[in-house]
Order: sequence, then C-alpha cells, then structure tokens
Amino acid sequence: MPVKVAPGTRFQNAWQSSSWEREMDRTLVVHVLVLLALTGLGVATARAAEPEGERRAELVRMVRQDCGSCHGMTLKGGLGPALLPEALAGKPTDSLVATVMDGRPGTPMPGWSRFVSEAEAAWIVERLLSGFPAVQVGGGS
Repeated sequence: MPVKVAPGTRFQNAWQSSSWEREMDRTLVVHVLVLLALTGLGVATARAAEPEGERRAELVRMVRQDCGSCHGMTLKGGLGPALLPEALAGKPTDSLVATVMDGRPGTPMPGWSRFVSEAEAAWIVERLLSGFPAVQVGGGS
C-alpha cells in the first residue's frame, strides 16, 4: 500500500527524490562518518606514544647531545633558548612539535624531520615540558 504524503511537506520531497539523490545522501553520510572516525583516531593517538627500548635511548641521546650543542648540554640555553619546562611553559605543543620537525626559518634551528617522526617529535616535546630524562650509561635511559 503506497504511503500518502501531504503536499508541501518536507517528507514529500524525500519520497519524490531520485535514486541518484538518495545515493548521494548515503555517500555524504558515509564520508562524514569516515572523517569523524579518522578525526577520533587522530585525537586518540594525539598523545605521543612512548618510544620503546633502544629508540627511546637514541632520542634521549639525540636531544641531550645534538640539541644540547645549541641549547646547552643541560638544556638551559646557549646559542638557542633554554628547553626547560619553565622556559617552554605556555607555548602551544603543536607549535613546539612543528619547530622540532621543520626548524625555524631565518635562525640556526634546523628541522629534524629527516631523523624523527612527528610522533617522536611530540614525545620529545612532552618530555621537554615535563623535564627531559638524563642519558644513562650503558644504552638505557
């Protein structure tokens, strides 16, 4: 039995829309759901994952030695500014990660994207904001 729809109602348009329009609506819904899922995944993984084992030790050594060559071996500053929690307080984390990855144009600060992933850069920034670990002798940290 066909459904009777009052003329001029919003339901009339839905029942009279073409199959192409309904398919486009479904496609739009699917795309929106996929984008929401990807956004949720990005938010869920936004917190930097802890590097494991030897890679963590490599990153600690890199920051202490390579970054320390400009920012001071104790990260209290040198050619570059201090990288201590109190010096970085209030600076946006994403901006700090971008600085690690891309450097600072017009300054001696190089980008490190050839050496670290964005997740590793985020881990480094989180550690700098909370007090960076010391290098431990024997490969561990």
